[in-house]
Formats: sequence, C-alpha cells, structure tokens
Amino acid sequence: MCLAIPGKILNIDGNSALIDFDGIKQKVIIALIQNPEVGKFVIVHAGYAIEMINEKEALEAIEQWKEIAEEQNLDLSDVL
Repeated sequence: MCLAIPGKILNIDGNSALIDFDGIKQKVIIALIQNPEVGKFVIVHAGYAIEMINEKEALEAIEQWKEIAEEQNLDLSDVL
C-alpha cells in the first residue's frame, strides 16, 4: 500500500521544490514530474512528488487527511 499526500508547489530549486501541505512546508524531490510549476498541486510519497493532481482533487484529499488525523487525535503533521 502506498500513502501519498497532496501539496502545493511554492517554489522550485532545480530538482527539488518547497511544498505546502496545508500549512506544513517540506522540501521534496520533483525530478519525477514533467513540467512542474509553482502553484500546481502534486502527490508526494516518501519525499518524492510522484504525480500532478488538479486543485479540486488535492483540496478534497487534504480535507480527508485532516479528518483521518482528527479521528486519530493526531495533528496533520503527524501523518506527513
């Protein structure tokens, strides 16, 4: 099973990018993504952006992750 979290690209530096996961910012590798752009959403697994995702789907998935974290009495940062 693969767990992947959607996030928004804030800036790009070579093959890495700063990604915003609903307020939690982390640097990830974007070398697997074709034509990454600031402002676009990606799915991230194990520190790698693995797929582009549209904003609507990304925001829906983020809400689902927040619900899961809340049900488990966790902060969203605990599941990232």
